Amino acid sequence: MSAPSASRPPRIAVCGISLEASTFSPALTTTEMLAPRRATEVLEAWEFWRPGGSLADRAEWIGVLQARGIAGGPIPLADYRALKDEILTGLARAGEAEPLDGVVLDLHGAASVVGMQDMEGDLALAVRAVVGPDVLISTGMDLHGNVSRTLAETLDLLTTYRTAPHIDWVETKERAATHLVERLALPPERRRPSKAWVPVPILLPGEMTSTREEPARSLYARVPEIEAMDGVLDAGIWIGYPWADEPRNMAVVMVTGDDAPLVLAQARDLAGEVWRRREEFGFVAPVGSFDEVLATALASPVTPYFISDSGDNPTAGGAGDVTWTLARLLADPGLRESGRRVVYASIPDAEAADAAASAGVGARVTVTAGARVDDRHAPPVTLTGTVTAAVETPGNLEVVVATADVDVIVTRVRRPYHLESDFTRLGLDPRRADVVVVKIGYLEPELFEMAADWRMALTPGGVDQDLARLGHRQVRRPMFPFDRDEVDVAAGAVLFAPDRSGRTVPT
Repeated sequence: MSAPSASRPPRIAVCGISLEASTFSPALTTTEMLAPRRATEVLEAWEFWRPGGSLADRAEWIGVLQARGIAGGPIPLADYRALKDEILTGLARAGEAEPLDGVVLDLHGAASVVGMQDMEGDLALAVRAVVGPDVLISTGMDLHGNVSRTLAETLDLLTTYRTAPHIDWVETKERAATHLVERLALPPERRRPSKAWVPVPILLPGEMTSTREEPARSLYARVPEIEAMDGVLDAGIWIGYPWADEPRNMAVVMVTGDDAPLVLAQARDLAGEVWRRREEFGFVAPVGSFDEVLATALASPVTPYFISDSGDNPTAGGAGDVTWTLARLLADPGLRESGRRVVYASIPDAEAADAAASAGVGARVTVTAGARVDDRHAPPVTLTGTVTAAVETPGNLEVVVATADVDVIVTRVRRPYHLESDFTRLGLDPRRADVVVVKIGYLEPELFEMAADWRMALTPGGVDQDLARLGHRQVRRPMFPFDRDEVDVAAGAVLFAPDRSGRTVPT
């Protein structure tokens, strides 16, 4: 294993494919949707290695290709292969003149590819084959990702978010890069830490595992405590991604560090606590059918009242254009009788958005929208109302069609509505609304702050919160909550430790 010379900083390539993908959605995520960045564009995405950033001068950073998209459906096989080939070619080229010392592999952990299982494991193996056994590879992942044994064994340094909602995602990406730089500063024989990988057979939606609530709050509070121990480098809980049907989908605990027995003991202990507290996980808000939740909202004395249309959440992998909830909302007699007004965000339909925008603000229109991608639960809806806003935004068109009771946001391309400004730029004031229905699971911070009250509706879609309705067939069993078997989690622990050559092997 060679070391960076004293005359130069380590050479580190940056690449990856990052996506959260529901295999229960008919949508596909194409290369165009993943918006690949190349060369210097890769580095521009993160401040910490830009000029003047905390890590800018600690390595020679080499951008290869980084593709990242909003959650959706699986990647077509041909698209994945083309992206992977470009990454591998770029890595080989980057190491031609002078060897690479490290790779930052940007992964989410829940990407899926049509006809494959474990995309991240496949990509990691391919990267390892190109860069060789001596190059250190580090990643910072989403805690809703999955860590297969293949991924855990192939990569050297793995870390993950510690909050959900993810307010620490940039911090996590920087931590992954920092760990890599710091380990490369060590003598070659000391660079690779030991890694303990412990699978925990639970599969729960993020809306039941938010770090705002117990037991996740106290479980994740243990992570920095373990990390602070002498001999430990990093600790993490990957709670996993439930809306894909692959054998790797489950929770995982990993601890890395130079004290192998301590690393293994702490990983087993933390994983055991996650398992013992599995029955404590519950939804972050009261839940019910959409009809129940809407009736509660209309009867509420406080506003704004937020409702999560959770089954088609685009930021979890839903197609985003399921019309089931919107159709019920438009037809609800209680809404008409209440005198309340609802904001609905949103329904993507390029044809409807373009038609409404062409008619112009103030025009009365009738358009048909939604169910172009996912029509399994309801057909397209017909909207008749007045166009009150039509705003071109980067890569999108957003239109508001005001029906008798509902201000419906129609978009050319699906997108989430997480910020107050997402509404106000369309002339909508969510703080003064009676009811706001958002395609989301748990409320993101700004929405959570402004909501006087909220409920989550258990609606259908590719990210249905009622996992039993989806029909998993490939996940390992037993798996909580599908099964109630008792499992010895500690027995499944695997320790990967450096051998005399400095390479990490299972022990």
